[in-house]
Amino acid sequence: MMELDFSDKVAVVTGGARGIGKCIADEFRRNGAKVCVIDRLPGDHFVGNLADKVVLESFASEVISEHGHIDYLINNAKPVMKGIDECSYEEFMDALAVDVAAPFYLSKLFAPHFAPGASIINISSSRDRMSQPQTESHTAAKGGIAALTHALAVSFAGRVRVNSISPGWIDTSFREYNGSDAVQQPVGRVGNPMDIANAVLFLCSDNAGFITGEDLCIDGGMTKLMIYHGEHGWTLSGGQADES
Repeated sequence: MMELDFSDKVAVVTGGARGIGKCIADEFRRNGAKVCVIDRLPGDHFVGNLADKVVLESFASEVISEHGHIDYLINNAKPVMKGIDECSYEEFMDALAVDVAAPFYLSKLFAPHFAPGASIINISSSRDRMSQPQTESHTAAKGGIAALTHALAVSFAGRVRVNSISPGWIDTSFREYNGSDAVQQPVGRVGNPMDIANAVLFLCSDNAGFITGEDLCIDGGMTKLMIYHGEHGWTLSGGQADES
């Protein structure tokens, strides 16, 4: 576990009520930061739809009114995943609003209030470079936030470092897997939210002071492993890869 001192720092985490976002928020708190969370889910945080411009403005105003500045913006909220067959125009646009427009607009709203040494971390996905069928809304949104990352890094040069993280298979229940589910990843296991939270805190720390505009793919090496019939616990049957 990474031990870092974020005392007197203010971290904003979108989609921070559960899963990866909650783990990130909890780790910031454990390391001394004040954490502001926005999520659609009810709870002891700002509740609102990130696709709504007025909600974003109200949230940002509340954060600045309470804290006066912001050190870290973690754009983690997850867009809907639907594909070309079932995804409506409205659902597709909602995915882009949550995962591209909201990170852009929050960055813009907080721009005058970022403290020296501030960082923005965008949570993308290994799906920004590989796909399953029927995932267009999620995949397009993740590709968008990955590109937004390096654009913001250039615009904020000298003021705010901006990086993205692309998780692979992360089980938010911390379940342990065996067999082909594990060995198809060179590290030999499925990921968990701490794998992402540790990277977020590192990228926000002074230890990462020379890193900006980058994407860190945290997938246990899965996107680098070529899988063929008879390898890594998998066999090919009828044109489909089957777990053995």
